[in-house]
Amino acid sequence: MTSLTGRALRLTVYIGEDDTWHHRPLYSEIVHRAHAAGLAGASVFRGIEGFGASSRIHTSRLLSLSEDLPVAIVVVDTEERVRAFLPQLDELVGEGLVTLQECEVVRYVGRSGDPGGARGKGEKSS
Repeated sequence: MTSLTGRALRLTVYIGEDDTWHHRPLYSEIVHRAHAAGLAGASVFRGIEGFGASSRIHTSRLLSLSEDLPVAIVVVDTEERVRAFLPQLDELVGEGLVTLQECEVVRYVGRSGDPGGARGKGEKSS
């Protein structure tokens, strides 16, 4: 597992849920490439409403039934690693928004080797 504390860079990629890369969801391709690149982690967040450069509003409200909802992929790692990953995004993201923000990692701890998963929050090992 990557050790990460202190200064870092947050990469956020805003795309549409229906965007694809070779018949695969684009958000999935980005996450898998970030993993292969050894980045500390990536998460995908599905929006319930939004608009972008096209100025078309996408919403999950029942009456509108938009299927192309906004999606944000967030990656946090060192500036060096995130910037090294940017050329892959240039290849993948045709339409969307890519942002970088400085941040500070206060805590980055994965699950331990506990059988059956992680302990509950606040529990200590014996």
